[in-house]
Amino acid sequence: MNVERNMEIGRIVKAGHKTGEYIGEIAEIDGKRTLVQILAVLQHPTQGDLHRPYDPDAPIFHERRASAYREKVWVPSTAVQPYDGAIPSYEETRRTALAAEMERMARLKRWSERSLELLEGLRKEYES
Repeated sequence: MNVERNMEIGRIVKAGHKTGEYIGEIAEIDGKRTLVQILAVLQHPTQGDLHRPYDPDAPIFHERRASAYREKVWVPSTAVQPYDGAIPSYEETRRTALAAEMERMARLKRWSERSLELLEGLRKEYES
């Protein structure tokens, strides 16, 4: 995407930042990076160590909060794309994104538990 041609200060965009995804307004562009002022949360940031995904025993298990309303964050210009829809309420989108991330983790937990049950059955079969 040609940032110079398609992006300008004041443009509403969708931007990825530190494992989260947001709707925001471009505040500044320096070529490789774009300063985005956060207006809504589309995807809540992932918890834990990004270098050791899904490892509950990672030495540093990070808590990642969603960027705050009107917080300005620098993102790579390649992680910014135009957004043409309505801008929903920050508070509502943050709640919705958090609930979606919690449901995703609950599903992963259920998948893990079911997998362990099946593997336990296989272990018993393999040992007999």
